[in-house]
Amino acid sequence: MSLLSRIQTLLPDLPPSERRVADLVLHRPVEVVSAPISQIALWSKVSQPTVIRFCRRLKCAGLPGFKLKLAGDLGAGIPFVHARLAPGDDLTRLIGKVFDSALTGLARGRDALRPEALELAVEALDRAGRIECYGLGNSGVTAQDAQMKLFRLGTPTLACTDSQMQRVAAALLPSDAVVLVISNSGRTRSLLEVVPLARRSGATVIAITRTNSPLAEQADIVLPADVQENPEVYAPMVSRLVHLAIIDVLTVALALRKGPTAITRMEAAKASLQATREPN
Repeated sequence: MSLLSRIQTLLPDLPPSERRVADLVLHRPVEVVSAPISQIALWSKVSQPTVIRFCRRLKCAGLPGFKLKLAGDLGAGIPFVHARLAPGDDLTRLIGKVFDSALTGLARGRDALRPEALELAVEALDRAGRIECYGLGNSGVTAQDAQMKLFRLGTPTLACTDSQMQRVAAALLPSDAVVLVISNSGRTRSLLEVVPLARRSGATVIAITRTNSPLAEQADIVLPADVQENPEVYAPMVSRLVHLAIIDVLTVALALRKGPTAITRMEAAKASLQATREPN
């Protein structure tokens, strides 16, 4: 993982002062590489020791080592964050910023998804006698998308987006069930309370969430989605795009594993909708 990606992953857990340094690095990395520590501290509105603490948190001995790694990221052409939306942006600039943000997030999601973790998830889903997809808020919509795609492959699949129903459902799961839990933050308390209930039932828990989050620590299998959302009010949720892409990868891999039977079912599902559409 690149240094900039690691900073984005750590950002929610940083103390407020170090978070200001992280924000500066993410939004002005080229300037940080050439600036002295006094200037970095001034821009971040923190003390110089705070800058050093931040560098050491990233496993760098000090600022020179940190700058060396940062320069390596930039020299390799690694995209960092798109420019923030501004009230004066015209539509051309807005289109570019929004799409650049989405492309950057998807590229990072692709690079973070390890074949080993995907293989474990596909194996678990292939063995499952029942699949349940849990999420709340925006992640609840993503859970419904996962249910729509997975149930066509032949395994009974349910999406549950109510926290109380999730508790009841998790407590009643059969031992051959798989629960797919989706959360951007990985810190939603009700979801964290549901996972032990599901595991107590004997179910396998797959999480699509941030690396090293509390949810990731509880899950049996983690498919990482380490996306830093832009704080602007009007910015789209890039994390949702990454979650949807991971679900697409998971579904296609599962269909290929199941073989011709799964392909036949998917074709039958598609054919059933043809009568609802106007001909070309």
